[in-house]
Amino acid sequence: MENLTVDDVYGIALYEAAADLGKVEEFSEAASAIASLFKSEPDFFMLLRMPSLPPSTRKDLVRTVFEGRVPHELVNFLYVLIGKRRIGQFAGIIRSFEKRKGVREGVSVGTIESAVELSGAQLAKFETETGRLLGTTVRLEPKIEASLIGGVRIYVDGKLIDASIRRRLDELKEKMLFR
Repeated sequence: MENLTVDDVYGIALYEAAADLGKVEEFSEAASAIASLFKSEPDFFMLLRMPSLPPSTRKDLVRTVFEGRVPHELVNFLYVLIGKRRIGQFAGIIRSFEKRKGVREGVSVGTIESAVELSGAQLAKFETETGRLLGTTVRLEPKIEASLIGGVRIYVDGKLIDASIRRRLDELKEKMLFR
């Protein structure tokens, strides 16, 4: 049996609801826009997570900002997350949703860590090469990880491809210590 995290439980439930309604792409685009808003407006996101603010007030904020702009089912989903004190996990839930969507579409979703932001062309090249290596279509979500110094680390379907300078330096250090 699969070990599911809270993010997975909610993400899968959201995906299944979207699939039943025939709105997977619509939910995906809207959820991505919501996640971007939460990231660009951390004070707003903090208000939605604030336990001292009554849930009804937080739901009113969601209604004011999102109603008529995203599918009403997604607004209701945000209400559930607020009521269950899970709104802080929205980004992880959406990652799980996208992962399930990718599985259903035959796409593996992974993460690529780099020391600096990757251009669209660089990201596309890494997706193509990783897909070729793994024999599947791959979609990578970029993440900045300054400790890498340079290079990249790619995580897809429980596999790690580590082409970072940090790894090379660690290997060199090990060789020098044991000579």
